[in-house]
Amino acid sequence: MTVSAQQEKELLERVPTGLLINGEWVDASSGNTFPVYDPATGKELLRLQDGGSEDALKALAAADEVQAEWALTAPRERAEILRRAFDLVQERAEDFALLMTLEMGKPLAESRGEVNYGGEFLRWFSEETVRHYGRFGTTPEGNLSMIVRHKPVGPSLLVTPWNFPLAMATRKVAPAVAAGATMVLKPAQLTPLTSQYFAQTMLDAGLPAGVLNVVSGSSASKISGPLMKDSRLRKISFTGSTPVGRRLLADASENVLRTSMELGGNAPFIVFDDADIDAAVEGAMAAKLRNMGEACTAANRILVHEDVAEEFNTKFAEAMRARKVGRGTEADVNVGPIIDENAREDVHGLVTEAVEAGAEVVTGGKKVDGDGYFYEPTILSVLENSPILAQEIFGPVAPVVQFKDEDHAIRLANASEYGLAAYMYTKDHNRALRVADQIEFGLIGFNAGVISNAAAPFGGVKQSGMGREGGTEGIAEYTSVQYIGMPNPHNVK
Repeated sequence: MTVSAQQEKELLERVPTGLLINGEWVDASSGNTFPVYDPATGKELLRLQDGGSEDALKALAAADEVQAEWALTAPRERAEILRRAFDLVQERAEDFALLMTLEMGKPLAESRGEVNYGGEFLRWFSEETVRHYGRFGTTPEGNLSMIVRHKPVGPSLLVTPWNFPLAMATRKVAPAVAAGATMVLKPAQLTPLTSQYFAQTMLDAGLPAGVLNVVSGSSASKISGPLMKDSRLRKISFTGSTPVGRRLLADASENVLRTSMELGGNAPFIVFDDADIDAAVEGAMAAKLRNMGEACTAANRILVHEDVAEEFNTKFAEAMRARKVGRGTEADVNVGPIIDENAREDVHGLVTEAVEAGAEVVTGGKKVDGDGYFYEPTILSVLENSPILAQEIFGPVAPVVQFKDEDHAIRLANASEYGLAAYMYTKDHNRALRVADQIEFGLIGFNAGVISNAAAPFGGVKQSGMGREGGTEGIAEYTSVQYIGMPNPHNVK
């Protein structure tokens, strides 16, 4: 069903446009605003208050002011807030889905999927809140009793990307709430509306004033810069590009901040000669075209065994050509726009460079004329030295390269500075485990093209970052460990 203009208008009127500081939506100190656009039309959706350095420091002051009290809040109380937030997100699911489609472009079906995925972080960490155990024991010498506790790390800066507006916010906010840490959230300039609406939802769920503060703005550095230099900040969690992540790590070293970095990716998708080809094609479509390929887990390098390459390529091309490109609010659309014109030019530039280096365009390869920033779903047949194989594409472009044997596939998979996600299709479980042992990635999909889950640890190795989000590991990112040693009571007379 196509969404009406009236539905869009009514939803946008419910989105807070201010900065959330100490539980109140306020205007930016500068008095300036910045626009948010619909990438499917290029038209302005809404204007938000343009937060800057002064606002960021006010937000940090609010977080610092309530940190001690929030840290002592009973775990059950924090858990109930998260559970109420989960319920509210489910009640407002259609609002969240439409809002993401409007500001980011993904089809409504995918946006609804993200509501389910993003909401699960609230439910998962509501359950983990009351199960975050320390430990008690005796030292090996028997002279001391050990108490190991997990304490909130303190005020945290959360910087989220534009491609998953709800899930990236819940994946950071939920474990921080669970751990008892306060926050300043900096949403992406391109897609802040979902975060604004989510923050209001957290307030509606009973989150106390000052625990979550939101500073949206047109300049990330004006917001993060002064916060990173302030001794009250104790942690940064960042999801975004590797170059920006490197700079933030350097800045974090000045105050020895705890850091979580979920950075770039260049996922290989390996199809072995014994794979179920139909299942592999279905998995490749999911791993490549989810979010129009604008995901750090996207399959950017399709590696296919030479014996099954012809069958796979034929079926893969048929599936790509069957996709309908258009505005995500329209019925039957399953490929939305690229986020903006600069990003679309980057994608087209990679395709052009690959073709100049000898790649063959199997299907697609062109920008779509008209309003918005659409690009045709594209398959390129490339050699293993093609420059596009070294790039994080962030668009609906799939380079396909052939390999000869298992060792060759492993070499191709590891030929990247990134190490976030990888996928493999094979009927041989022993091979799957053997290959997993030898490829350098934090996430591996075995006969599955979508593997992200709130209960699973998400994160990479090499230039893809450090730390983990989700799973039992996620809450630990927002805690510090404290050891208390005391005389063994059996030795005290």
